[in-house]
Amino acid sequence: QVQLVESGGGLVQPGGSLRLSCAASRIIISFTKMGWYRQAPGKQRELVAAISSGGMTNYVDALEGRFTISRDDAKNTVYLQMNSLKPEDTAVYYCSTWSGLIQYWGQGTQVTVSS
Repeated sequence: QVQLVESGGGLVQPGGSLRLSCAASRIIISFTKMGWYRQAPGKQRELVAAISSGGMTNYVDALEGRFTISRDDAKNTVYLQMNSLKPEDTAVYYCSTWSGLIQYWGQGTQVTVSS
């Protein structure tokens, strides 16, 4: 069974930064597509950023260049660097991947942006 474990969330002031990590096991992330999603209270879960097996990335337009997805193949870990955080970024952030026909999810990590 694929396992994804997120970490790095917390409370940060507007304009601050956080780096989320997603450690994967029983899957080699360099061979797969990885994504970060978020779900704010009362809202639909949305894709924030994704990185392909070839290293190509894409982002939701609303980020305006503030977030960067990357991966460390040696550590089998994907990251989401979040800069210039805004209150509207507050959400539970989930790591996800695809293995065959099945999509897998981590348990999520809470990010709260507040003064």
